[in-house]
Amino acid sequence: MITMGSLFDGIGGFPLAAIRNGIVPIWASEIEVFPIEVTKIRFPNMIHVGDITKLNGATLPPVDIICGGSPCQDLSVAGKRAGLDGERSGLFMEQTRIVKEMRYADEKRGIPQGELSRSDKRGCSETVKLIRPRYMVWENVPGAFSSSEGEDFRAVLEEIVRIKDSSRYVPRPDDRAWKSAGAIILGNEFSLAWRVLNAQYWGVAQRRRRIFLVADFGGLTAPEILFKQDSLFGNFKTRESER
Repeated sequence: MITMGSLFDGIGGFPLAAIRNGIVPIWASEIEVFPIEVTKIRFPNMIHVGDITKLNGATLPPVDIICGGSPCQDLSVAGKRAGLDGERSGLFMEQTRIVKEMRYADEKRGIPQGELSRSDKRGCSETVKLIRPRYMVWENVPGAFSSSEGEDFRAVLEEIVRIKDSSRYVPRPDDRAWKSAGAIILGNEFSLAWRVLNAQYWGVAQRRRRIFLVADFGGLTAPEILFKQDSLFGNFKTRESER
């Protein structure tokens, strides 16, 4: 069973996606009353853990995936562009803090939820302990690419990479501009990928472009998760000609 925790939960977008793909949402963090009442009805078995700033990842029920779309107002081109220094978008740092705390506590328990068998560079079999959460998912507006002249997105990538390796530095692209899709690979034990998706091709009746970022702290599956798909729900060229 794959489990998930949802930060900045809203009305349960991530839990809904989870149950549609065989993943069990265990807990959610949200502070607004109405969204909480909605998700209590839709996901009656999901625990509500409250304000993210008051949570300790070490004491939360450990999960395989932590998802979160931290508030985007300070990153949006429609906002004041305060960036990660802004009061709302800076809450992203709370998400990485919780992931770090949970992984540290799970490692100290010494009881891995699962194990991954693979071959090393010499072809020898090795077993890797999967510390929870193995995955982190982050969602935000494309304005994050240009916020603070691109420095904010670099900082986001670096903070996530440093959950795995605190000594790593993530540089800016050579042309200083972030592309709408990309990936970072560290050896055989960490991968990160991001991609801009438009909700109009995923069953939503509006254009809504968002960055989706997946980090795999236990392997190389992040690019496969975001880029390898069997099919899409829409075809832009066909739709355009029909219209």
